[in-house]
Amino acid sequence: QVQLVESGGGLVQAGGSLRLSCAASGSIFAVNAMGWYRQAPGNQRELVALITSAGVTNYSDSVKGRFTISRDNGKNEVYLQMNSLKPDDTAVYYCNLVPSKLLNYWGQGTQVTVSS
Repeated sequence: QVQLVESGGGLVQAGGSLRLSCAASGSIFAVNAMGWYRQAPGNQRELVALITSAGVTNYSDSVKGRFTISRDNGKNEVYLQMNSLKPDDTAVYYCNLVPSKLLNYWGQGTQVTVSS
């Protein structure tokens, strides 16, 4: 049974930091690229960071230099360290495979709110 459980969100002031975690069940995760996506109110869900099974990372321009994605394949967990947060980072954050269409499933996400 596939399951994705995101955690670590919260309310933080601009300039602050948060670390998100994603616990994934199912053997498919260890051999696929994983990503963190976010969706702000009124916006489409967007991919902000990805990490391949080999540990190669890539980031959207909006978070490059501020966010760091990592993974622990033994634990089937993915993390997102978010530093220098901005109000524009406010969104619900989700983890999933990259591309997400490989898996017809989304977890509940975790809310990140950055106050100015």
